[in-house]
Amino acid sequence: MMAMMNAAVFTGPGRIVLGRKPVPVAGPGEAVIKVTMTTICGTDVHILKGEYPVAEGLTIGHEPVGVVAELGAGVTGYKIGQRVLAGAITPCGQCHTCLDGHGAQCGGHAIGGWRFGNTIDGCQAEYVKVPHAMANLAPIPDGLSDEQVLMCPDIMSTGFGGAENGAIRIGDTVVVFAQGPIGLCATAGAKLRGASRIVVVDGVPERLAMARRLGADETVDFHAGDPVEQVMRLTGGADVAIEALGTQQTFESCLRVLKPGGTLSSLGVYSGKLGLPVDAFAAGLGDHRIVTTLCPGGKERMRRLMNVLASRRVDLGPLVTHRFRLEEIELAYDLFANQRDGVLKVAITP
Repeated sequence: MMAMMNAAVFTGPGRIVLGRKPVPVAGPGEAVIKVTMTTICGTDVHILKGEYPVAEGLTIGHEPVGVVAELGAGVTGYKIGQRVLAGAITPCGQCHTCLDGHGAQCGGHAIGGWRFGNTIDGCQAEYVKVPHAMANLAPIPDGLSDEQVLMCPDIMSTGFGGAENGAIRIGDTVVVFAQGPIGLCATAGAKLRGASRIVVVDGVPERLAMARRLGADETVDFHAGDPVEQVMRLTGGADVAIEALGTQQTFESCLRVLKPGGTLSSLGVYSGKLGLPVDAFAAGLGDHRIVTTLCPGGKERMRRLMNVLASRRVDLGPLVTHRFRLEEIELAYDLFANQRDGVLKVAITP
């Protein structure tokens, strides 16, 4: 008889429900992880609301921490029961795009490396099948707990990626718009990259306080007046502005606080149309750079992020504000999607 498991299943816009599914089986080159902890991402909320299309019946979630339950043919160097995680993005490591250094765009098409909870069943479940396991299974060091590494698969990698792709230099002034989990990780990443002045913009006092813990030098509350004017008074212009929300307004504000020759590093997921205001864009003649980032994945990226945590260079533990069992996934979505009770990230344990 086929073994069954609980899983969070997308059944249509507005509905992610706890369902029953067969436990996945590892094929050649694949592995199955028994999930010990996962979380909900802002992108999952876009899926829930029908703003990002996925197939009905898909298991959602792309941030798995767990233990190896099964290894498919050809997967070597791992053992059953070993603690591992996999990045939200699972590059094959062998296609032209991966070998050209763009693993997140695996397969040569945009966002191709994002499979979990997008094109294949994800990890808000008791078990998840990991494709291209040799490129993606990252052993967790003994000294780190599941909760400590829970941010590695996505928000830590994405936020840090925004700082890295923005090419922040030692001594730079950096402004980060929005201090949700991704923005907070971008703030921490900017600090690690050597920015000497980090200004963050948000409207939630708890998030602004957390930003200071993670490296922000100054905070701007957009409720207190035009955030662009506030930022310009503080800085006179930023070398790098990081957009971590995905709206026209925050994108435009990033452009307006940049120095000529500055870089806009975009992390947001946009829907509809995105416009460039010609004045802020200096009619296309301001030597600006606009760069975008999809969460870097793969086991080497995960190893590096876990090194940062193990070295105590940054502590992202406080980002986990709420904890739920997998059986309570619908309650967890309700809380997270509506941003109640000061929620930053939730830990889900099957």
